[in-house]
Amino acid sequence: MRRRVLDPTPHSGRRPVPGPRSRRGLRAVAAVVALLLVGACTTGGPTPVAPTVSASATEAPAADLAGYYGQRLTWSGCSSFECAKLRVPVDYADPASGDIELALLRVRASDQGKRLGSLVVNPGGPGGSGVDYAAAADRIVGQSVRRYFDVVGFDPRGVGRSAPIDCLDDSQMDTFLSTDPTPDDAAEQQQLLGEAKRMANGCEQKNPTLLPHVSTVDAAKDMDVLRAALGDAQLNYLGKSYGTFLGSTYADLFPKRVGRFVLDGVVPPDLTSAEMGEGQARGFELATRAYVRSCIDDGDCLLGDTVDGGMQWIRDFLARVDRDPLPTGDTAVPELNEAWASLGLGQALYDEGSWGILTDALREASNGNGAGLMALADQYADRDPGGRYTGNLLEVIYAVNCLDRPDSPDLAAYEGYAEEFAKSAPTWGPMLAWGALPCGEWPVTGGTPPHEIHAEGSNTIVVVGTTRDPATIYEWSKRLRDQLADATLLTRDGDGHTAYMRGNSCIDDAIDAYYVQGTAPEDGTTC
Repeated sequence: MRRRVLDPTPHSGRRPVPGPRSRRGLRAVAAVVALLLVGACTTGGPTPVAPTVSASATEAPAADLAGYYGQRLTWSGCSSFECAKLRVPVDYADPASGDIELALLRVRASDQGKRLGSLVVNPGGPGGSGVDYAAAADRIVGQSVRRYFDVVGFDPRGVGRSAPIDCLDDSQMDTFLSTDPTPDDAAEQQQLLGEAKRMANGCEQKNPTLLPHVSTVDAAKDMDVLRAALGDAQLNYLGKSYGTFLGSTYADLFPKRVGRFVLDGVVPPDLTSAEMGEGQARGFELATRAYVRSCIDDGDCLLGDTVDGGMQWIRDFLARVDRDPLPTGDTAVPELNEAWASLGLGQALYDEGSWGILTDALREASNGNGAGLMALADQYADRDPGGRYTGNLLEVIYAVNCLDRPDSPDLAAYEGYAEEFAKSAPTWGPMLAWGALPCGEWPVTGGTPPHEIHAEGSNTIVVVGTTRDPATIYEWSKRLRDQLADATLLTRDGDGHTAYMRGNSCIDDAIDAYYVQGTAPEDGTTC
């Protein structure tokens, strides 16, 4: 949350919740939105319908990229899956300057005789592993989709197994995440600024060649090379959370090559850094209120008997651990302070299935033991009990976001954000206001400024939103749907991050039928 990150892999199977975490969840839903009560969801087993591809979708690539577009993938067994490497240029403006390899994983369609093509998936982040996500294919897409599509995941450039970005060692990351996310005075502001500079400088020093070229536009161009290497004239795609930003950017660049696209839990590409932080602050505030209401309804809630009272209890608790941290039992991070407690709280908000775990952790903390909340925070950070970070998500989040959405180097700007965000999100606003501080210190530029996406000429894109999503607020799904030239909005009335394959059969059936039959749900369908 304070990192202004998005759930990277909502349902990869790693944890019960929270990318920029889903994979490992993370971060930080909008004001109450009137639901669209139109349409009905399809049911039953869809009959496969092959896509129709226009001639304009098969135009030849630029001559200096022909070698990349013409490569053939060599698949080999890896566990029970197939893996390969894809070569892409480091710099698309100068392809001859060098290249890197992206890690791929494929789960073959169960009915190869009726195969409709490949479905490329991305779980979010930025920084979520598409390789790990695709390996969970049976849980991330419906059975009919598994039958007719090869599910293909890739680690985007800089992520996981694909020329991974590295900025801080484990001890430095502990310090970075331990820093007070809501500075109370000038000294604490300088401490937070120092950690922001350490992150930014570490990324530049350790990754001088790749760092300017890990923007979302770069990754979207990689996806088109992947499409060609897979032998598909158009890209079929499932993107969640940040993966929707990646997918809509692809649609902007290559509208004629958009096949069957689902964008679930939307991050609109025209959001500024401040808009991202303010929206996520409102999202987490709304999700926290939903959690408190659930706790009260369950009975014997330690937060009290009113939602407003419960929200105040949480704010008082965070202020208390800011002053007097709790023991964690973790030798590397022996104290649960406001920073770690907030990460643990935010982690549990990504999925309502974790709310009971959060209640137990808060009860334990109210009795003086911070171990339960620390365990949730570890999930958020992809950190194992021994203090080792198992992925580089928390570094990639900055490497990508700071290229895509630069922010101010002026500390006064973040003070202003904090004051403004707190008006609608008193619990989460100040923390998320300071979350993009490293982007004010970022040492490289090169991303495409925030802008609207229209994707004129694309096939129909299915945009999916959840009404009380903590990390990608519902109004963002409506915002992108209104921008796209050809799109339909599918709404899940519920809690938690993203909608597809989260137990709502109406949503799942509609998306499965779209992928397999090519028929999009009616615009405004609510489940």
